[in-house]
Amino acid sequence: MPKIKTNRAAAKRFKVTKSGKVKYKKGYSRHHAWAKNRGRKRRLRMPGVLKKTEGEVVKTLLPYA
Repeated sequence: MPKIKTNRAAAKRFKVTKSGKVKYKKGYSRHHAWAKNRGRKRRLRMPGVLKKTEGEVVKTLLPYA
């Protein structure tokens, strides 16, 4: 059997944790920081976790993660 190719775009955006959850970096945190309040900017710094069904789709793109 040949190796399965990893989707490189997904590999740069998602990481799979040890327990099998899929983490991602939240958007809308780069520009116009003056227009966002402190709490919103703090929440955007925290990694997001995909729902189970969405995570299964991402895991098909990351076969060796």
